[in-house]
Amino acid sequence: MGTMRTDILVIGSGPAGGTAARYAAAKGANVTIVERRPEVGVPVRCGELMPSDEEILTMFPNAGNIASLFDLPKHLRLREIEGIKLIDPKGKERLLDFSGYTMERDRFDKHIVSEAEKEGAELITNCHFKKIENGKAVTSLGDIEYKVIVGADGPGSKTAKALGLPGNGNPYPAVTAQAKGDFDPYVQMFFGGIAPGAYGWMIPKKGQANVGIGLSPKFADGTLSDYFERFRAKHGLEITTKLEGKYVPSEGMLPKIVSGNGLLAGDAAGQVIPVSGGGLPLALIAGRACGEVAGDSVVSGRSLTDYQDECERIFRKPLKIAASSKRMADKFAFRSDRRTEITMSLLGARRMGKLIRCKRIFP
Repeated sequence: MGTMRTDILVIGSGPAGGTAARYAAAKGANVTIVERRPEVGVPVRCGELMPSDEEILTMFPNAGNIASLFDLPKHLRLREIEGIKLIDPKGKERLLDFSGYTMERDRFDKHIVSEAEKEGAELITNCHFKKIENGKAVTSLGDIEYKVIVGADGPGSKTAKALGLPGNGNPYPAVTAQAKGDFDPYVQMFFGGIAPGAYGWMIPKKGQANVGIGLSPKFADGTLSDYFERFRAKHGLEITTKLEGKYVPSEGMLPKIVSGNGLLAGDAAGQVIPVSGGGLPLALIAGRACGEVAGDSVVSGRSLTDYQDECERIFRKPLKIAASSKRMADKFAFRSDRRTEITMSLLGARRMGKLIRCKRIFP
């Protein structure tokens, strides 16, 4: 296709990339999104849970006005969630109050990209980003000149590498699939009983649930598919889709997410809650900040380091606390089912609620 030119090039059409493109285009910048897959949002590699605005602000009180950001069409909200059940290796449940809803992640991603397109952003699919050379993005469809590049291309971000930024350390693998059946309106999180260092989840949707497991590789020596089959058999689940895998950042936000004229957002920036693997709300919050700063940079010369400052203010402390809690859990709790059971009993529901919400467990 020869050399293309754009103001802002967004690598990846997930929630972070789509949101960044939307807000950058709304500032008047020329925005291009490139997506390596043929279809936005496919395959789904996510738990498909969105916390309520109240829960998001409890976790990230500096996120500001998020009402318009999370004002999604009602048809995207599949099932209201009434709480989270934390289940220990012996099957004992601890119920936490928690509000949110589940969604079809592929439709959600498509909606966000369509909002970006309404603002004037252009989407190019089947386009693989390879590297940056002489200030241009080298892709499978030709070179693209840009003023600002946004890496929203997941935990193993090629953009981060091309910008000379450190990638995510110690990401842990997870797999997910859909299970048929009627499930109560509670997220179920299972700790232990699968493999050392592993946890499982069931997140209810309409007539089905998003189910999956994740694990710390240093504690488990089997394959994810074997562990998932063990989890499926134990709970009598009828799986209706192919198993999809991904890596989940576990150490909090990267120290540096801006380099020259490049920015990182979402999983690529480590903007994921380490204790739960949740990244959807963070992707939208970071995507908005990223898009607004990038758009202002092109239109009025705003410094891109404002994006780093904004993310420090919103994410650094909560994600640092959550990463510390995750390391502590790995060290003390997840080495065996017995230790998991004892730790959950000592913490109790109240402290485990703090853990999930990125709060200090003690005092």
